[in-house]
Amino acid sequence: CERALDLVSDAWQVTGAVVELMSVQVRHWVKPTDIREARMATYPELGLFIGGKWRKAKQDMPVVNPATEEELGRLPCASLSDLQDAIDAAEAGLQIWSRTAPRKRADTILRAASLMRDRQEEIAQAITAEHGKPLAQARLEVIRGVEFFEWDAGEAMRMYGRVIPAARGSKLSVHHHPVGVVAAFSPWNFPMSQPARKIAGALASGCSIVLKAAEETPAGAIHIVRAFEDAGLPSGVLNLVFGTPSEISDHLIPQSAVRLVAFTGSTAVGRHLTTLASQHMTPVLMELGGHAPVIVCEDTDVEKAAISGAIRKMRNAGQVCTSPTRFFVHESIFDTFTDKFVERAAATVVGNGMDDGVEMGPLANDRRVPALTEQVEDARTAGAVVRTGGARHGETGYFFQPTVLTNVPDHAHIMREEPFGPIAVINPVSSLDDAIQKANSVDYGLAGYAFTNRADYIDHMIDNVEVGNLSINTLEASMPETPFGGVKSSGYGREGGTEGLDNYMTVKNVWHSADIA
Repeated sequence: CERALDLVSDAWQVTGAVVELMSVQVRHWVKPTDIREARMATYPELGLFIGGKWRKAKQDMPVVNPATEEELGRLPCASLSDLQDAIDAAEAGLQIWSRTAPRKRADTILRAASLMRDRQEEIAQAITAEHGKPLAQARLEVIRGVEFFEWDAGEAMRMYGRVIPAARGSKLSVHHHPVGVVAAFSPWNFPMSQPARKIAGALASGCSIVLKAAEETPAGAIHIVRAFEDAGLPSGVLNLVFGTPSEISDHLIPQSAVRLVAFTGSTAVGRHLTTLASQHMTPVLMELGGHAPVIVCEDTDVEKAAISGAIRKMRNAGQVCTSPTRFFVHESIFDTFTDKFVERAAATVVGNGMDDGVEMGPLANDRRVPALTEQVEDARTAGAVVRTGGARHGETGYFFQPTVLTNVPDHAHIMREEPFGPIAVINPVSSLDDAIQKANSVDYGLAGYAFTNRADYIDHMIDNVEVGNLSINTLEASMPETPFGGVKSSGYGREGGTEGLDNYMTVKNVWHSADIA
């Protein structure tokens, strides 16, 4: 036993991840709480990053572990002076970075991406500590964020202009240039991959950026900045601030140096920021809320669709703008689908994301538990059936039970606004057209899903489902190489794919005449 414990101690020092290295026998001697504490010891020091330097601030706020409600650290809040320093630094950085060759920009981005791959475990553990998602999901998020950088680094070398045929003696050409300083805002639900989208697009295009990342989950953005610092990114090109969101947006967006506002978050906040930017003729890139429908046709594999739907609904505790939420199931398979879905949802393992086997962690903050409880009670009052869940889970931490509601009336609040939590709605429909009508009945159009093997159904949905991202027989909404964004109140502009850098560029038409007018 003593020898086994010595081996455990050595492995702990080498990897910081004992639970992956211990044998079944050694696991018996190590308490789960000891493993959690060892993992959370990797949480980074928090700071602002402005002009290539880390700094503290006079005011700070706590960062809390949502599974334990324990404080992880104190996050500095940027003052107006800090924000102005960030703008000034970004202007100076732009002069260097916009004149850097695309190949060299790509090399720097790829060096930083490689460092993030090497640091995957450290970053993932920090994300789980501050957000609560299971460690396995956090690891995948780190790699997804890295892939955004790798894709956009390639796109940096493919921002081709073009030559347009013209009359003899004239040359017509189109050129792309970096838009300038970007003010970017990323949400708390994906601490690594969401900041990565904004930073990757800006840096690949030759822009500099001031990023306001989420105060609840700052570690992902901090690790990204550290990687770029170590990769040799010039000072001022990437700046990171935290603080009171309204104060930061009210100061950054009106600045004449800011040439693009990039935001991911709620539709309400997105509308406010768009209004603020419009007063200064500043373009915006908006990835806003969703309320994703799932159309389940009568010809599909019912059990497979139900189980995959239940698993994906509970991913990230349902805190995903593309989370499948409104399931419209053909009436002939409704009972079978619902029973299988409820069975799998109820079996979801809920707990601290640092523990082995956990499939769903807590909600990100204490505000979400009463908000979801209210939505469930409103639906119940309207006549919905609560098949499983519907309440807080446990006494400590911000946990909510995996929840399934059926036969929810159209006037229930949850049918119009996404729950942003582990709640699924399953309603019967009589036909594909009935399902499409219900899918399109909300103001949002970010992602939509369908299960069918009929080619005519697929064509009909491609033409008529009002979303920016439609996935059939899969619940993946996007990849780095595909454009991602919404329609209607889900925003405009695209991130990812060959279209992903368009918002970060300006287009210049050049007409060169050999004759002097």
